[in-house]
Formats: sequence, C-alpha cells, structure tokens
Amino acid sequence: MSSETVFEGILPALITPLTADASEVDHDALAAVVESLIAAGVHGLVPCGSTGEFVTLTGEERRAVVETVIAAAGGRVPVVPHTGALSTAETVALSVHAEAAGAAAVMIVPPFYEQLTEREMLAHYAAVSEAVAVPLMYYNLPGATGVELTFEQFQELRRAARVETLKDTSGDAVAAMELIQRDAEGPTLLNGMDSLTFSSLAAGARAAIWGAANFIPREAVELHRLLAVEADLEGARELWRRIYPICAFLESSSYTAAVKEACEIVGLPTGPLRRPLLKIEPERRAALAELLATAGVGPVSAAR
Repeated sequence: MSSETVFEGILPALITPLTADASEVDHDALAAVVESLIAAGVHGLVPCGSTGEFVTLTGEERRAVVETVIAAAGGRVPVVPHTGALSTAETVALSVHAEAAGAAAVMIVPPFYEQLTEREMLAHYAAVSEAVAVPLMYYNLPGATGVELTFEQFQELRRAARVETLKDTSGDAVAAMELIQRDAEGPTLLNGMDSLTFSSLAAGARAAIWGAANFIPREAVELHRLLAVEADLEGARELWRRIYPICAFLESSSYTAAVKEACEIVGLPTGPLRRPLLKIEPERRAALAELLATAGVGPVSAAR
C-alpha cells in the first residue's frame, strides 16, 4: 500500500492461540479467530502485538503467525503486524518479511531494554523505512519503553521515516487529544488504550487497535459506527455503559491474561499463556464472566 494508507475503524490486537502445552502456536485456532472477527465486521487485524504475546514468541513463530493471519484474512481487511524487536537488525528482518507476506503496514515499538536517544530513535525507524515500502506505525507504549516523544519529535519521525500513524497506548488523554486535533501535522492517531476508546473516537480518532475486540468485536464495531460514522452520541453512550466495565477490568488486571480469559469464556479457541504470564485467579475469572454476562456478551462463533 502507499504511504498515504489511512486506517479506519476497529483493528483487533489479536491474541495468539497456543497448543495445550503452550509449546506451539495453534494456527488452525488462529485462523478461526481471524474468520470470526472478519465475520463480525472488524476493519483490520494487528498480529504479534502485546496482546499477541510477542515477547514469548520466537522470530520463526512471529513470521508464521503473520503468514497465517494474512492468509486467513485473504485480502478482506488490512493486516498490520507488529514487528518491533530489541535490535534494529531483527526489526528490519521482521518488517521485510511482513511486507513480503502482504502486510498493509508494520507497527513498531521502540526497543525497550535501554531507552534510546532521539538520534538513535530516528536512525532505528529510518533503517526500517529504507528497507520496506509499506508505511510505518509507531507503537507508543512509554510504560514499557520509557520513551515519551514530543509532538515535534513525532513530526520528525514522519519526515525522516514515513511514520504515518501512531498507536497510542500511553494512557495520556491530553497528549492524545493534541495528536487528534493536529492530525494534518503529524502521525494519525489510533487509540490503543481500552478505557479511552470512547473519548478518542468521539474527539475524532479514526481508528482503535483494541485487545478487547477479540471477544466483543460486534460491540467494538458498533461503537465506532455510532461515534465516528453516525455521530449518535446517545446510542454510543448507552453501549459504552455496557462495555466500559469490561475495559476497566482488563486494565486493572494482567491485560493479556484477562483478554485470553474473556476469549475462553465466550468460546474462542485460545489455549494457555506462556510464562511468565499466568491465568487470572478463579475469583477474577468469575467476576469477568459476570461482567460479560451483564453486558450481554454471548458466545462467539469460531468454527474450526
């Protein structure tokens, strides 16, 4: 796709289903999850992100996940794999593979072991942009990376490395609002914080990369339609009252573990987590199941 690619709507941050002993990726289950999400009307897919447990996947597994998701999507929605890694060389290699496999763009978190200087950050993203033709999406996750760029630095990333979009998982609503309001001057913001989905879409964000959309895809798509397409504030508020408690629960938990638990509750094939992540406690699972039931979230079809 061109550097002018614009993402709209709901792009689930995909889970990565694993086999029963967590030793391998369950590719049949992954394809089934993709099919269920596309049937629910999602607008794109983001594999190998934080919700996809990328930190415990090998490079070979990450490549295989990307290939499975792109094949299962079959061109019906854009796929934006997360290709961030601790080294520039690995980030470039994963990005080159993703482009060759058919990715619409690549999402990249800054290397997160040692905080980079601005010069190092620009060089890192520029190296990727020189290696691939697809646009780059900056994964803003300061809680993990320690990197908090200014708006002017975002503009420089856009100029120097074709960073057209930014997934914001900072939780900083004020900074996000500035990006939304200054859309034409900097990277287009895609909300990545569950609890800020309503406010960001209402303010003009075009899209959301949303882990909860794995198990509430229809509700997520409906929220986007109500806010971003129809400007039906009353209808959106009513829907948000139902699903916000779920979002708050996820953010008060081990997020990926809670998302996988919710997927399991609604009938999606997930498999276990990889250590160091553990299943949430039984009492927390019961509370999550009650929230889902109260919100009217029923079983999801994912035929295998």
